[in-house]
Amino acid sequence: AICVLQPFGDYHASNSQASSGGPANYMDPREQENDWDRDLLLDPAWEKQQRKTFTAWCNSHLRKAGTQIENIEEDFRDGLKLMLLLEVISGERLPKPERGKMRVHKINNVNKALDYIAGKGVKLVSIGAEEIVDGNAKMTLGMIWTIILRFAIQDISVEETSAKEGLLLWCQRKTAPYKNVNVQNFHISWKDGLAFNALIHRHRPELIDYDKLRKDDPLTNLNNAFEVAEKYLDIPKMMDAEDIVGTLRPDEKAIMTYVSCFYHAFSGAQKAETAANRICKVLAVNQENEHLMEDYEKLASDLLDWIRRTIPWLENRAPEKTMAEMQQKLEDFRGYRRVHKPPKVQEKCQLEINFNTLQTKLRLSNRPAFMPSEGRMVSDINGSWHNLEGAEKGYEEWMLNEIRRLERLDHLAEKFRQKATIHESWTDGKEAMLTQKDYETASLSEVKALLRKHEAFESDLAAHQDRVEQIAAIAQELNELDYYDSPSVNARCQKICEQWDALGSLTQSRRESLERTEKQLESIDELYLEYAKRAAPFNNWMEGAMEDLQDMFIVHNIEEIQGLITAHEQFKSTLPEANKEREAIQAIQAEVQKIAQYNGIKLSGGNPYTTITPKSIDNKWDKVEQLVPQRDQALQEELAKQQSNDHLRRKFATQANIVGPWIQTKMEEIGRISIEMNGTLEDQLVNLREYEQSIIEYKPNIDQLEGDHQLIQEALIFDNKYTAYTMEHLRVGWEQLLTTIARTINEIENQILTRDAKGISQEQLHEYRTSFNHFDKEFKACLISLGYDGDAEFARIMGIVDPNNSGVVTFQAFIDFMSRETTDTDTADQVIASFKILANVCCSYLRLLKLANYHSELRRELPPDQAEYCIARMAPYSGPDAKPGALDYMSFSTALYGESDL
Repeated sequence: AICVLQPFGDYHASNSQASSGGPANYMDPREQENDWDRDLLLDPAWEKQQRKTFTAWCNSHLRKAGTQIENIEEDFRDGLKLMLLLEVISGERLPKPERGKMRVHKINNVNKALDYIAGKGVKLVSIGAEEIVDGNAKMTLGMIWTIILRFAIQDISVEETSAKEGLLLWCQRKTAPYKNVNVQNFHISWKDGLAFNALIHRHRPELIDYDKLRKDDPLTNLNNAFEVAEKYLDIPKMMDAEDIVGTLRPDEKAIMTYVSCFYHAFSGAQKAETAANRICKVLAVNQENEHLMEDYEKLASDLLDWIRRTIPWLENRAPEKTMAEMQQKLEDFRGYRRVHKPPKVQEKCQLEINFNTLQTKLRLSNRPAFMPSEGRMVSDINGSWHNLEGAEKGYEEWMLNEIRRLERLDHLAEKFRQKATIHESWTDGKEAMLTQKDYETASLSEVKALLRKHEAFESDLAAHQDRVEQIAAIAQELNELDYYDSPSVNARCQKICEQWDALGSLTQSRRESLERTEKQLESIDELYLEYAKRAAPFNNWMEGAMEDLQDMFIVHNIEEIQGLITAHEQFKSTLPEANKEREAIQAIQAEVQKIAQYNGIKLSGGNPYTTITPKSIDNKWDKVEQLVPQRDQALQEELAKQQSNDHLRRKFATQANIVGPWIQTKMEEIGRISIEMNGTLEDQLVNLREYEQSIIEYKPNIDQLEGDHQLIQEALIFDNKYTAYTMEHLRVGWEQLLTTIARTINEIENQILTRDAKGISQEQLHEYRTSFNHFDKEFKACLISLGYDGDAEFARIMGIVDPNNSGVVTFQAFIDFMSRETTDTDTADQVIASFKILANVCCSYLRLLKLANYHSELRRELPPDQAEYCIARMAPYSGPDAKPGALDYMSFSTALYGESDL
């Protein structure tokens, strides 16, 4: 048979039930077999250490019965000393052993010992007495190790930990103040011997001069500790220093066995340590609460400072001159929304959670409620946050309006420049032409020609009147829209208007001069005149058509671009008639050439009545025909752009119309969940976190919507008729959803804190929740259902749960009241009692060690930071039996709880 023993590394985990008073539950036998297989490969050095240590440990108990063993695998073979060992260490009587010398008698005796071990809750799977009777060394060592675990180590408990963890924690706490000592395990940490000496010095400092020990002399250190322990502490020498130093990794079981002897030897100081633990607990709670208060103040200050720095930036309405500068402002704002604000949203939510958690911890520890410094209340932060969001909304609306204004300004400015350039090109040389005196030396026919030519010019001049009025109107609009380059626009417009007035005056003057000489001149050729009259308006029409075909346009939706396309189609439908007019005009010129040729007339030049030649008409007509398809292409490209924009609107609207109702539904579900919670608080917390995770997993849909919104803003789309949801509305809803679920989770966590701290059972908490929910609107009926009666009792309770007379009782306030009615907490009296215990024990040590310094004793019994924290808050004791360095622990308790509680 193979003895399956529990490896000590997993001992505590598998015996959590045993440490709480129930039967010991060991690990799965298959895992035990694997660990024991490793033990079968035990290093010879480890086996040697175990033999010596286990033998010494057994003899330390057997000598109480006047006997001992020499060879551990031989002396237990008959079972007699094994049974005697169990009787000594347990204080109980075992069945009477059999005194026969036969093998069966020995096996029966060993079985009686094994049965007794099994009766203590230790399950030795597949172990038989035959291996012990046959002197199997490894099985015997394993059996002794199991006895050591059960009777020397299992019951060790330090700060709610037991067995190996408890023993290790005890060693760490006792050796923490000593330099060059760092206990992390039960093998390497003990090789240099300093840890053993530190344990002895901590409890019996007069036995060891610790400052003279050197880390580089482990043999001396180990031998010193072993000799002092054996001589003064009655702990036998269980190991050889040479074996420990000469082994790369000393045997863990041997070290643990030896160290457990120190624990039991010094267990007399347990009362002092328990009192110190209570004080440490109170100090730790107070220090943690102070740290939470400092963290809250810092986080609140940082968040408020960020809001104060951000709001002036959002309230800056200084307009930019160009579209590029304004778009850069918009891009900076988008970066703020994407990068800078989300972390601050999380900080704000975390700040509220930290505040609620801190208040709950203060209530649970009977501390006064935390009141943040002025201006840093949660309500102050919420108010500042509301102002920030208001500034954001106003800033975004202002930027979008500014972009629309600048877009309109750029369009108008370009249109002004284009029309002004065309007009200036047309007026170039017109003043010189109107001021010449050519009619004074001209013949009658030439004068008449000049007159007709002037009439054609007047017709052309009248046709340009509309363009001049458009230029003036555009300049006026640019001024009204506060165009940044208005001075240059006004100067150019003024020059055009003044030139136009001069041309009108010069035109009138030249006409009068021509009419005075008209009576002396003969009629000019009617064909030339007809050509000139028809060519001029047709030429002006073509120039206007070319201007319209090259005119810039700006649209915001499909309907507007389709309107332009319809107008353009109507224009194209007039081209056949215009072409007929062109052919008729060209036919007039052809008729002139035909008559001149037929009658042998030599034309001295071009048409005297106009400068418009057939070639120029053809050239401009060709230009119009070239511009028509270009205009078609530009309109189609704009149509495609507007169709793309419409697609972006529909895409955003489709997703927004899903996300918006989803957020609303989740908000309603959270409201129902907070009322209809079932199961334990842990189950509710798990369900809420899973619910929160399901909401967080929806975040890609929000990100996708943000991306669609980004594309819409980059395309300068300012409206969306397909949805009533805006990105700002959805973003605020999403943030509120995350904040609400986080607050609900925090409420459950605080309820768990209250339940655990106050000792409320799950059934009680369920009863409180059921009563509270059932009598949601009538708190008095809720109290009656729980057994409270009488107006005076109701008034007392309302003063506790609603001290501000707000008319609203929260479930947390209700739980705090019920827990105070049914449970107990660490009170001021308990802390004072703990200090008294520690003080009495300290006085015993002072008398023993002839010391008179309570400071040093506090530093010995408490962790360094908590000892200094405690000393700093204690006043010197000035009673009749005061000694040098004595401290008044009542002063520290008063600082924690207040005079009224004492």
